[in-house]
Amino acid sequence: MITDRTAIFIDGAYFDKLLELEFNRARIDFAKFVKEVGGDDNVFRTYYYHCPPFVSQVPSDDETRRAEAKSRFFSALSGLPRFQVRLGKLVYRGQDERGKPIFIQKLVDIMLGVDLVLLGATRQITRAILVAGDSDFVPAVEAAKMQGVLISLWHGPTRNGTSSPHSTVHRELWEACDERFEMDQKFVNSIRR
Repeated sequence: MITDRTAIFIDGAYFDKLLELEFNRARIDFAKFVKEVGGDDNVFRTYYYHCPPFVSQVPSDDETRRAEAKSRFFSALSGLPRFQVRLGKLVYRGQDERGKPIFIQKLVDIMLGVDLVLLGATRQITRAILVAGDSDFVPAVEAAKMQGVLISLWHGPTRNGTSSPHSTVHRELWEACDERFEMDQKFVNSIRR
């Protein structure tokens, strides 16, 4: 019996925000997560995309602590079997009307999209599991599907449908994927640390 050759693509900022806002800052075991979503398929590799925290030229103690903690986390993930951490940059873009700093992730979405399309086009994978909610991934999803890759989307609650402002996944991404799985409290409880 031939099984799918699967890669898992995790938008780390999306996953972090989902766990924070929807699941009371749940801390998860990524090895359990991979086993749960990958099932019995041959998981080629899990790719985790994120950015280190912003650190100013003269870092505060808080910035230093956050950066060191995130670095330890990325290192721990990299130590898991078949896990690759891909880091972008967090860029400071000024302040909002309330004086709160604005930070923008750079490179993360495009790295995920390029990896998804490249692995599909070179036939290294037949299935992609995507943990994301952003419609920016739609062109990469469509390109990978044209190469014969089955795309499974794992996302947070949709509440009143995917077009609702309270939804955690964009409607266009939801519609572009072949399969969709909503992560709920029971699922999150099964992958906790």
